[in-house]
Amino acid sequence: MAIAIVLVLIVVGSVLFHFLSPWWWTPIASNWGYIDSTIIITFWITGAVFAAVVLFAAYCVYRFRHKEGEDRRADYEPENKRLERWLAGLTAVGVAAMLAPGLFVWAQFVDVPAEASEAEVLGQQWQWSYRLPGADGKLGRSDTRLVGADNPYGIDPVDPDGRDDVLIEADYLHLPIGKPVKMLLRSVDTVHDFYVSEFRAKMDMIPGVVTYFWFTPTRTGQFEVLCAELCGVGHPYMRGGVVVDTEADYAAWLAGQSTFAELYAPRDTAALD
Repeated sequence: MAIAIVLVLIVVGSVLFHFLSPWWWTPIASNWGYIDSTIIITFWITGAVFAAVVLFAAYCVYRFRHKEGEDRRADYEPENKRLERWLAGLTAVGVAAMLAPGLFVWAQFVDVPAEASEAEVLGQQWQWSYRLPGADGKLGRSDTRLVGADNPYGIDPVDPDGRDDVLIEADYLHLPIGKPVKMLLRSVDTVHDFYVSEFRAKMDMIPGVVTYFWFTPTRTGQFEVLCAELCGVGHPYMRGGVVVDTEADYAAWLAGQSTFAELYAPRDTAALD
């Protein structure tokens, strides 16, 4: 009886903790409310299964408990095709119910709007750097083989599209509110993960590969950037920031930034052979 009561209390306590917990998501600041909805659906499905399994265990413990003077033995039934079909069917329905919303959201997550601008994030132990297109609206070519003290972004100095690229080092990235942006993610050393909790969007950054996601900022303000992938001893200190501005504030900030040509092109930076 005591074990059955404890199991029931575990279910009741878990449900109460879910609804009364002070720990929840930060207020969303992008268009990805779909992410929240998908997680909530997963919570409900896994929560229902958890409650059903634990309550069933409590019932079995109570219903089939040992009683003095009764000789009860468990039935040995190595195969029960009817039960197997029910379990397989219910499991398939539950897994499909969790996967289907995620697949629809993922399709939107990787389908970048044609009008989206681009912003590049460069991750390295243990800091964030950013690159924005210049007046030509294009990012220049880059390659990890070109990364060095005189060219930390690995930009090809002979590519004219890269000379006006705006570089943001050891500072916050600014983005305009209400404008979709495609985040191009690169790493020069190990696996990182660019994550702003308020944007609900993140993606791993793989050395030698350019990954991406997109979002539309919906709220002005300053937001913290975290690395969501263990990347070394300095991982907890790999923090940065994103500021979402009004269009006028963003234009004023952008006008004060330096380009690749102003910072590095005059130096002796070698291009790829």
